[in-house]
Amino acid sequence: MNFEIEHDACGIGTVVQIDGKQSHDVVDKALHIVEKLEHRAGKDASGKVGDGVGILLQISDDFFRKTLKKENIKLPEYYGVGMFFLPRNKLLLNQHKKMFEKFVEQEGCKFITWRKVPCNESILGQKAKDCMPNIYQAFIERPQNISSDVDFDKVLYVIHREFEKSCKETYIASLSSRTIVYKGMFLVSQLRNFYLDLQDKNYKSAIAIVHSRFSTNTTPSWQRAHPNRFIAHNGEINTIRANVNKMLAHEESMHSEFLDERHI
Repeated sequence: MNFEIEHDACGIGTVVQIDGKQSHDVVDKALHIVEKLEHRAGKDASGKVGDGVGILLQISDDFFRKTLKKENIKLPEYYGVGMFFLPRNKLLLNQHKKMFEKFVEQEGCKFITWRKVPCNESILGQKAKDCMPNIYQAFIERPQNISSDVDFDKVLYVIHREFEKSCKETYIASLSSRTIVYKGMFLVSQLRNFYLDLQDKNYKSAIAIVHSRFSTNTTPSWQRAHPNRFIAHNGEINTIRANVNKMLAHEESMHSEFLDERHI
């Protein structure tokens, strides 16, 4: 081993069932991976607050159907799920939820319901607890005129972009008909114990991507934990502002027929 070329970095791991069969074992193994990555995860001086930990999974259809059935809600055949970090302020919380429902309807989709994600706040360090958002899932029915999850995800992306322009205090961790992200300002051991969904053996997936964050030049937050909506990177995005500005500079030369029609 050449120690001269080693670098500190975040920790990542992936578990995949290559035959596509979903199981809770995939979820469990991925969580075990991230729990072994404490040496690749930052924490504050108290040792009780981490830089961020998360997991990307497939949407577990059976789990969500059984869970919402208890609330007398029947999911349609095809739907999408969003993971939302909403404001703690009750007025803003309700305003943002109503605003999201409005954007869903504007794009020809049917909003189904909100679900408050069951969480164990007691395990959090004080700094993480003080800035913890309200965590909700939103369920949206796929319109009959959309024939695939890929095309539906394009519509969900439009809804996402329109919403985040209007409601900057809310962060959408994921919004898709295929995948979902559970993440937060955790220590590596806290991810499994914070989200009760991840402990449920009915939650099954054929893929899992986990990430433990080691931040060297950006302040930890619930939003900056990984995975992001599609990826988890092993390394540092050096300056958020520079990367945002670079993308803004390229906006005029980037085109999508689907998005251009919606003026996104």
